[in-house]
Amino acid sequence: MAVIHNGIIENFQRLRTELEQSGVVLESETDTEIVAHLIAHILPELNNDLPKAMQSVCSRLEGAFTLVVIDRDQPDLVVGARRNSPLVVGLGTDGNFLASDVAAFVEHTKDALELGQDQIVILRADSVEVTDFSGNPVEPKPFTIDWDTSAAEKGGHDLFMLKEIYEQPKAVKDSLLGRIDESHRITLDELNIDPLVLREINKVIVVACGTAAHAGMLAKYAIEHWTHLPVDVELASEFRYRDPIVGPDALVIAISQSGETMDTLMALRYAKEQGARTLAICNTVGSTIPRESDAVIYTYAGPEIAVASTKAFLTQITATYLVGLFLAQVRGSMFEDEIRSVLADLNDMSQKVDLVLDTAEPVRALARELANARSVLFLGRHVGYPVALEGALKLKELAYMHAEGFPAGELKHGPIALIEEGIPVVVIVPSPRGRAVLHDKIVSNIQEVRARGALVIAIAEEGDESIVPFADHIIRIPAVPTLMQPLVAVVPLQIFACEMATVKGHDVDQPRNLAKSVTVE
Repeated sequence: MAVIHNGIIENFQRLRTELEQSGVVLESETDTEIVAHLIAHILPELNNDLPKAMQSVCSRLEGAFTLVVIDRDQPDLVVGARRNSPLVVGLGTDGNFLASDVAAFVEHTKDALELGQDQIVILRADSVEVTDFSGNPVEPKPFTIDWDTSAAEKGGHDLFMLKEIYEQPKAVKDSLLGRIDESHRITLDELNIDPLVLREINKVIVVACGTAAHAGMLAKYAIEHWTHLPVDVELASEFRYRDPIVGPDALVIAISQSGETMDTLMALRYAKEQGARTLAICNTVGSTIPRESDAVIYTYAGPEIAVASTKAFLTQITATYLVGLFLAQVRGSMFEDEIRSVLADLNDMSQKVDLVLDTAEPVRALARELANARSVLFLGRHVGYPVALEGALKLKELAYMHAEGFPAGELKHGPIALIEEGIPVVVIVPSPRGRAVLHDKIVSNIQEVRARGALVIAIAEEGDESIVPFADHIIRIPAVPTLMQPLVAVVPLQIFACEMATVKGHDVDQPRNLAKSVTVE
């Protein structure tokens, strides 16, 4: 018998003790081995009925798991099970498939089945049967994969991450398609929440992890500005453990590229238990988080293969901005011409990101020059702060080096102690055309770190000449409205981290210790 397992079985120690007391000799410390022995132990009692054995064993397991089991004596049969962890079925003309992601079988078929919570799939080459853990038949929901194998190939680039960075203009554009009608009003057809309900909410909570949490932080700036609703941004891994105040008057937005992020899924379920309305922002059709939410906005970024997220981040920002503008539209907190103006700006961002990519070579050269740096610090104010956090995260993920993002105003409250001779400090400079006071303050921050020996790298908009005397290197980005700046400012930081990791000889697409979807808590 062979068992494939993704997840964590929380009661495995108790089950292990039970097996050992019955005379089973275990050869490892893994929870996966427990499953193999439990199935083997019960299989003879069930006349070698592998699906029934899987149903029986899964009913005893606690935690998060996807399991796939094959038996040497039944080579034409594969049995899978899922609880809180992804598993999807591919329906082929000359065979069927099981995988945690459709990318594994999209070259063979675009027809797939969603598997729900606590379900068993019995797979043969010519048939698929689905039951719950009690053995009751279940009718799975079919869906069609809307991209092909070419989308999951490198497309002439050396790395998936580079390919995905260069796909960002199209990804942003695609995430806007069909969301604005002929009268320039937002129509979110997937948003199955009555506008009357949205008018009554008095609080928005964003739950997310990692890069998606940084997109959520940017959503806070935009939604509060456009709707005057209070927005809390919560790390999903912490959310339900502190008894948060959530109720029917709250809209909880769960952001996840894969739709399977376990911490975010558990935060979503907690919010639903408290009666909140829930909205998923996700890139993966048919995944668990969208299925369990009241509504979903898909980002249409296409498959993102590299572990470090790039185009998913930009499309998550785009989607949260659409949600914020839609809330402003239904609640009447903005005039229609104001909404049209912001939508026009958002529509322009695809072209603006393209401009950044056209001037990427100096960023690569700078990364090569700084490849031996031991640490890089990132500073930002207002929407530049989440961008600073994202820039630091990319460097940690890919270059395996110390990198931290800080609000520039917090510099003197501790982080300035990290400044030493030659340390690179990346500063996301606000536009002088926006809130001039923010620009003036960050120039002061730059002077503070430079006076202590830092090497200052400024991400500044075209035409901002006031920054020239204070920066050692300037990376130019197009001049855009304040809330749109993150969409262009983060792109050089993605390229910088990618090139830094490449120079160091690291596996950029599959960095150590990381997985694309974090499907355990």
